[in-house]
Amino acid sequence: MSAKISDTDTEKLIKETAMNIFFAEGRFNATTQEIADAAGVNRTLINYYFRSRDKLFKQVFDEAHKQEHDLMEQIFYSDLPFKEKIAKHLDVFLEQARKYPYLEIYMVTQVNQGCIIKDHENMKDLLQDFYREIQEEMDKGNIHPMKPQQFALNFISMMSFPVSMRPLFQETMGITPAEYDILLEERRDVIMKTLFIR
Repeated sequence: MSAKISDTDTEKLIKETAMNIFFAEGRFNATTQEIADAAGVNRTLINYYFRSRDKLFKQVFDEAHKQEHDLMEQIFYSDLPFKEKIAKHLDVFLEQARKYPYLEIYMVTQVNQGCIIKDHENMKDLLQDFYREIQEEMDKGNIHPMKPQQFALNFISMMSFPVSMRPLFQETMGITPAEYDILLEERRDVIMKTLFIR
């Protein structure tokens, strides 16, 4: 029994270490030896649990994406008022962006390479419910009239673009990572004031 717990803990440690190296530090090409050294385990354990660096990378990314999607569903299907749902989603997204600044960049890279996450049916249903709530808010006068899809694009773009383009913006703006973190913290209020009339 204790061996099983130890196995589980070791596998979890490797995944958490890989997640940090890949998406917090942005070292997408880190070797299994580098991951093993950072985790304080033997490199053969990575091959034992995951068979290869690429399989470990894929598993870590898939789990991170699924966790993000599940959390998004949980927020949007909650009983919170619509404006609070948007604010909550922003809080969760920006917190993850601070913890894993390169996750969004990698996701964009994958989409550009044609590796789109195949969860279309669930996403389609969620978006239809999202559009319906957006329309209700427009009818109440809380949002400027537009196609619900345009509101969704505004929301997603304002939220994710500064994160996915972070390295370029930091360079062109000539600011430090800490200064950029402050800008991201300020994004929540800027986005909410832009999206909502009241």
